[in-house]
Amino acid sequence: MSFIIRRGLQEDMQSVHNLITELAIFEKEPNAVDITEADLINDGFSDNPRFKIFVAEENETIIGIALFYERYSTWKGKTIHLEDLIVTKSRQKIGAGKALYTAVLNYAYENEFNRVAWEVIDWNTNAIEFYKSTGATYLNDWSVVQMNKENLSKFIQNN
Repeated sequence: MSFIIRRGLQEDMQSVHNLITELAIFEKEPNAVDITEADLINDGFSDNPRFKIFVAEENETIIGIALFYERYSTWKGKTIHLEDLIVTKSRQKIGAGKALYTAVLNYAYENEFNRVAWEVIDWNTNAIEFYKSTGATYLNDWSVVQMNKENLSKFIQNN
């Protein structure tokens, strides 16, 4: 293994932002990333951090991330949401993605969380097959619903 997995640091956030942008391009949403490096630093490293992050580092370069946060399920209790699992395209297939995924699942197990959940885009068959191979359940009968900032504002103003 030519890389290490470790907790992310403030000084990693520019590289993290670059990987988030790379993922947006892969998911055919190149202009969707609104956050900045400063947002990541503020939101991840303040007194009340909004997320935790593991990074895969190879030769002092961040090649992958697993960004996650705690949430609560009315059915299951303590859960984790894995927001993004990203490995830069040129370093995929070396095991970094699985190592990051394992780090999150290990964190959940050691801290007695009852579930880890995430979304995967339906055409990313490689990811879907990987997750299934690890024992994850693919819920193809559920849909993701979102309210963006603009529509949130319209709704509040009209109700």
